[in-house]
Amino acid sequence: MRTVTNDTVINEPSLTAGEVEMLLFALDRSRATFAWKTGGLDAAALNRPHPPSTMTLAGLIKHLTRVEEETAAWRLFGERPTPPWDTAEHGWEWEAAADDTPDELYTRWREAVARTRAAVAKVLADGGLDRPAGFTVTEDGRSPNVRRILVDVHDEYARHVGHADLFREAIDGLVGEDPPERVQSTGP
Repeated sequence: MRTVTNDTVINEPSLTAGEVEMLLFALDRSRATFAWKTGGLDAAALNRPHPPSTMTLAGLIKHLTRVEEETAAWRLFGERPTPPWDTAEHGWEWEAAADDTPDELYTRWREAVARTRAAVAKVLADGGLDRPAGFTVTEDGRSPNVRRILVDVHDEYARHVGHADLFREAIDGLVGEDPPERVQSTGP
C-alpha cells in the first residue's frame, strides 16, 4: 500500500481567488492527481503496457518530467534544459523510462516540478502572466505569454492524468477523482 505524500495534497484556493491563484491551483491539482495515480508502484507495474497502446506509467512519469524540465528552462527563459533533456531526441523518454528505477523516476519528476515552480515564481514576480515567454514560436519572433505556457503545461497533465487513471485502475483497481488527502481552504 502506498503512503500519501505531500505530492498528493491539494490545497484549495480561496473562494475569491484571482487568475494566478486559480491557474497555479489547477496545475498543482493535476500534478497531485498524477502523483497519486502513478505513485507507490514497483518497476513491473510502472512498466506494464496497456494494449493496444505501448504507453506505460513509467513513460508518463518520464515524459512529464521532460515537460517540467523544458518549461523551467526553455519555455519560460529560452535556456537549454538540464541533461539529459538538452540533447535527448523528442519522444526518447517513453522507452528510456524502462531503464530507470521507480525511485529515480519519482525523484526526477519531483525535482523537475520544484524547478518549474521556482521558475514560475520568478517570472510571475517579473512581469506576471502577461510577460513574454523566453522562446519564440513564430517566424516573426513572437513569443507566447507565461499564461499560455502554464495553460499548456496544465493541459499536458490533464491529458496524461486520464491515461494514468485508466492504467492504474487496470493495475490494482485504484479509482477516484482526487487523492484521499485533501486540504480545504478555510479562508474566503
